[in-house]
Amino acid sequence: MPNVTKHPNTENQPVRQPIPEPKQNLFLEVLNTLLSPDRSTVYRVRGGIDRPFFIIVILLTCYGSIMVASASYVFSLSEMGDSFYFIKKQLLWATIGMIAMLVMSVVDYGFLKKATPAIFAVSYLLLLCVFVPGIGVSNKGATRWVDLKIVQFQPSDVMKFALVLMMALYISKFERKNKTFKYGILAPACIVVLVCGTVALEKHMSATIILFIIGAAMIFIAGADMRWVGGIGASFAAAAAGLVIFTDYTKARVDAWLHPESDPRGSAWQPYQSLLAIGSGGFFGVGLGNSYQKHLWLPEPQNDFIFAIVCEELGFVGAMVLITLFLLLIWRGFLIATKAPDTFSALVVMGLTLKVGIQAVLNIAVVTTTIPTTGIALPFFSYGGTALVMQLAEMGIILSISRFSSGEKAIFQQ
Repeated sequence: MPNVTKHPNTENQPVRQPIPEPKQNLFLEVLNTLLSPDRSTVYRVRGGIDRPFFIIVILLTCYGSIMVASASYVFSLSEMGDSFYFIKKQLLWATIGMIAMLVMSVVDYGFLKKATPAIFAVSYLLLLCVFVPGIGVSNKGATRWVDLKIVQFQPSDVMKFALVLMMALYISKFERKNKTFKYGILAPACIVVLVCGTVALEKHMSATIILFIIGAAMIFIAGADMRWVGGIGASFAAAAAGLVIFTDYTKARVDAWLHPESDPRGSAWQPYQSLLAIGSGGFFGVGLGNSYQKHLWLPEPQNDFIFAIVCEELGFVGAMVLITLFLLLIWRGFLIATKAPDTFSALVVMGLTLKVGIQAVLNIAVVTTTIPTTGIALPFFSYGGTALVMQLAEMGIILSISRFSSGEKAIFQQ
């Protein structure tokens, strides 16, 4: 009789279904991930700083200081009673900035990754302080300054740096999910919209545009679907157009840009005088210190419109030297980013480099009336203490990262 193996009857037994994982709120998931400690291991080789990048930064700072001295002395004498008032302060801030750059270049950039959530939170609180009476300072219909008694500055300048860090941290933490809409577009877009919306309430259109471009560029670099990035850009453009149509202060600037001849002594005065300065420079310029437009024709020539004085005094040649230095800075920054040891450091370098490049392009576009007049400073050139110190400190961070992507290797680190 053959052996018969009896199998248990499983036809009527219920099939066990896998227990679904509880769905977590996107905000809480992103927050927990950003605040969680980084357990990844990155092997790095420490070397010297990127010398070409360092030399370019020094040249830009020196060139900018010379132009501040030349552009400001007439206005400085008229308003402050001292021809050297602005350049003395600028040189002081440049010295502090150089020290900050050197310090940051020798400090391991790794601490920034741990400190990013705190830096972003403090930066956003400073944005909100603009609306607090007694702390926020209004000027020409806009409230965009914070006065801490010791120092007065624009929190949006700090937020540009904080946004670069936050986007770099987010993208590095969700690197494997950046191709999806939820993690590659929705979550980072919410961060950018939160920041841009708050800055827009300050009536600071230029900073809003710069912050949006920085955020959108980093989302694109992360590998997000170009169609969604384009959609975000179109939405922002529509919102900006609505702002122009329904707010008087932006509409007046656009009207002055489109029809400068209609009110050359009023709202179109500054762009009109800027064009006169650029046109007067010719190929070689009228000579350093010999500008005519800075003699109280072009308002505050040491600030946002300093590029017009560069064109007038040093001509096309001087303008091209300036533009070439910025292009070299951008090229060298991207080169450092491609050799960076990890995603976070690469994105930080690219973000900070883009920040300088975006501001330079927009400033030159404003001065040449390619776009409407708005308050965008020219990095390393426009007068401003806290902005210059921050720019040089940011360059120090890039130099610190370049130590781990340099060709001169010395110390192996984990």
